[in-house]
Amino acid sequence: MASASPTASLLLRARPRRLSLPHPAAAAARPTLDGSQGLRRAPRRLFLGIGASFLDQFARMASGSGGRSFVASARPQRGVSPVEQILKNVVWPETFPFKDEDFNRFDESPDSLFYSEPRFVTHIDDPAIRALTKYYSEVFPPSNSSGVCLLDLCSSWVSHYPAGYMQDRIVGMGMNEEELKRNPVLTEYIVQDLNINPKLPFVDNTFDVITNVVSVDYLTKPIDVFKEMQRILKPGGLAIMSFSNRCFWTKAISIWTSTGDADHVWIVGAYFHYAGGFEPPIAVDISPNPGRSDPILLCTACICPITLTGLLPVHVW
Repeated sequence: MASASPTASLLLRARPRRLSLPHPAAAAARPTLDGSQGLRRAPRRLFLGIGASFLDQFARMASGSGGRSFVASARPQRGVSPVEQILKNVVWPETFPFKDEDFNRFDESPDSLFYSEPRFVTHIDDPAIRALTKYYSEVFPPSNSSGVCLLDLCSSWVSHYPAGYMQDRIVGMGMNEEELKRNPVLTEYIVQDLNINPKLPFVDNTFDVITNVVSVDYLTKPIDVFKEMQRILKPGGLAIMSFSNRCFWTKAISIWTSTGDADHVWIVGAYFHYAGGFEPPIAVDISPNPGRSDPILLCTACICPITLTGLLPVHVW
């Protein structure tokens, strides 16, 4: 029987590590592993080809000027998180701006080995979890709504849905059956490796909401997955991708581990844009205690126009 790689074995029961990257203005670096000195940073091309054009665009948008500067030097709007400005008035490149190499990972061993043992741990801290649950309570269809279906992609033993939340159908898709069995909110589950088979086994227009909690950074075929999400969402359906600065970095894609929080918002927004069929994505920062607890950022998009109150999508069910 094949055994998990040494790297995977060390992480099987561990909590995801926090990505400790310098801000974009300070340095652009790709984490690599050095046998004698551990983690070191090697030069990389800024944003792997996106770089200055995006950062300049965001800086102009955030500062209200046309001068060249980087994200860290841009002045955010008073009382508004800088990451919430990133997806406003974006001028996207004509073609998908990432290369195949951007979706490589340090550990390319089969994901089925890495996820073969259950991890009954949480991947973000309690304040971040409470913030995400509160957000869900504000945008989800009311509990026990007739005909409403939800899908939790890359699910595990907990989905962070509001306490007591119920619908006739809440499906979880994940990599470990023992974890999925323990998830009390799910009415059914499917074990599937989306990096091998991104095809979602549902008919068109099935779900009202799709969630993904701190797992979008592990997708090696994100456009295929996002196209599938667009296909199976009902007209008016909502997709909510949440992420933090923690991950199993050996399994996260290269473009993620070599960039920071603001960049991650743009990356996920690009997935929505280039998959097609979604309304312009929205960035939301619900981090409860910036600098003191895990950040929690959202990138959301709807299949049809949504009403906005500030930056929060308000969906009429």
